[in-house]
Amino acid sequence: MQLSVGQCLIIAIWVGLVMSRVFIGGASTTLRFTPMMTGLVCGIVLGDVKTAMITTASIQLLYMGVFSPGGQMPSEPCVATALAVPVAILGKLDPAAAVIVAVPIGLLGSYLYQFRFFVNTFVVKLTDKYAAKGDHNGLTLSVVVIPVLVSWVIFMPFIFLSLYYGASAIANFVQANSSTVLFHILSVIGTGLPAIGIALTIYVIGKKNYIVFFVLAYFLAVVLLPNKINMATYAIIGALVSLIFILTRRESAKE
Repeated sequence: MQLSVGQCLIIAIWVGLVMSRVFIGGASTTLRFTPMMTGLVCGIVLGDVKTAMITTASIQLLYMGVFSPGGQMPSEPCVATALAVPVAILGKLDPAAAVIVAVPIGLLGSYLYQFRFFVNTFVVKLTDKYAAKGDHNGLTLSVVVIPVLVSWVIFMPFIFLSLYYGASAIANFVQANSSTVLFHILSVIGTGLPAIGIALTIYVIGKKNYIVFFVLAYFLAVVLLPNKINMATYAIIGALVSLIFILTRRESAKE
């Protein structure tokens, strides 16, 4: 299966919009750092939302513990998802194989983002020039318009060409070699990578006193697995446990 020009173009435009931060407020940052919406767009464009979201969920776990000091990510989740999800859908890959594809692509995306910073250093000189003159329209051009265009020029062609010429080739290659020992090893590694994201998140925001809730959730998920409980049920159970914990603390504080 080969992606059409229209499909590649839509996904490339979406990535360009996200990476250029044209969305209002914190939406741009959220869309860039979390792959879920990019995965949804890919699923809609390729007509397989279910596979796209299952694959994106694994990629999302991988980036749960990744932070962006100064706005720079060690890997770009949006770029990784935009390429890994179509490859997974075309090749009918499992989520672990998609994670293997997402890691190097996300790393390449971070280099592109650094190149964007480099190009914008020249734009800053233009900003200083307009600031010295007090040119409001010039500042709008150099601060808003040009950086957005720079992002589009860098990311949109890369995503489009990678999808149109590379997605099917990568999918066929992975599919043809999925039974080899090397890909089995990579699949095992890919299955374990999301656990790193979860562990990093627990390490950063977790407290030793609250680890018991994580352990409870883990064993609860294992026990209820045969019953095929959906995420909405787990969310309700988690909310009830949290509410009981809060009420207990309030009663203890009153006493």
